Amino acid sequence: MINLVLSLFTALILTAFAIPSIIRVAEIKHLFDEPGERKQHTRRVPTLGGMAIFAGLLFSVTFWTNQTEILELQYIISALLILFFLGIKDDLVDLRAWKKLLGQVLAAIILAHFAGIKLTTFYGLFGIRDLPLFMSYFMTIFTCVVITNAFNLVDGIDGLAGSLGIIGAATFGFWFYFLGMTQYTILCAALVGSLVAFLWFNRTPARIFMGDTGSMLIGFIMALLAIKFIESVRILPRSHPYKILSVPVFTCAILVVPLFDTLRVFTIRLWNKRSPFSPDRNHVHHLLIDLGLNHLTATACLALFNIAMIFLIFFLQGFKGELLLALLILIPFILVTWLDRKRDSLK
Repeated sequence: MINLVLSLFTALILTAFAIPSIIRVAEIKHLFDEPGERKQHTRRVPTLGGMAIFAGLLFSVTFWTNQTEILELQYIISALLILFFLGIKDDLVDLRAWKKLLGQVLAAIILAHFAGIKLTTFYGLFGIRDLPLFMSYFMTIFTCVVITNAFNLVDGIDGLAGSLGIIGAATFGFWFYFLGMTQYTILCAALVGSLVAFLWFNRTPARIFMGDTGSMLIGFIMALLAIKFIESVRILPRSHPYKILSVPVFTCAILVVPLFDTLRVFTIRLWNKRSPFSPDRNHVHHLLIDLGLNHLTATACLALFNIAMIFLIFFLQGFKGELLLALLILIPFILVTWLDRKRDSLK
């Protein structure tokens, strides 16, 4: 337990001390995110906060974990380094979408093949249990790419991606603790610490953004934790008070806001015959901002909704996974449709 606390505070302190220096360098070198038509900020803001998040996380994890108990750590770090350098380049000079996608796929392959962290079962969801090897690799890569980009896309207002990352890391860490997977709990604690420190500087008016560096790192770590959670939670006895029955659906509930938002905007863009990666103002956080909420209130609403969905799916574990998945899609769909119509009525 003491290592968990030390990991959290080590990451928090290092990130908190690193960010002011990064802000100062960004000001000297004029490394800013400029205001624009689709941007929510009205002044120039540094975008390299992901560097501090990564530094605090990496130092804390490598310092406090027992690497003989998490042999795959070297491959996890290798995958994260790929995304880190991709993100840095994209934050400094725009990187083409296909290059980012290629890097994400490469990182996912390292995770699946070398680290051995891959999806092997759907727990009977849609009648699917054990996955053949090829499908296991495909679903792992697909999951990593989707979740990584989901956090990249949801990072549109102050505090949102960081808050959702804290919710995800804290929830996964809670279960890893009961699973006896201390080293992964330390990873979760380090991520929480780094993000708490970052949010102090990212609160409105934001002094720094995490950029693609931070959002892709958070997304990929969430994908890693999600896959590890799905594969590991089965060892809990059925009588355990925190046993999860519909594991894939509960995992989606932990990440419901970024996943639903990505599904929604991609569907709208494809329906309008546009590239799914083309920017617009159809994200859920845009709806809330257009309805008059400020960044803090919009972030709080989405974070609280995410937490509510986690508890809802957990307490409805007795129902079939397909029904829970339908609820997980239907509830936010109804709420967002209502918000969309309310926004249209104000125009």
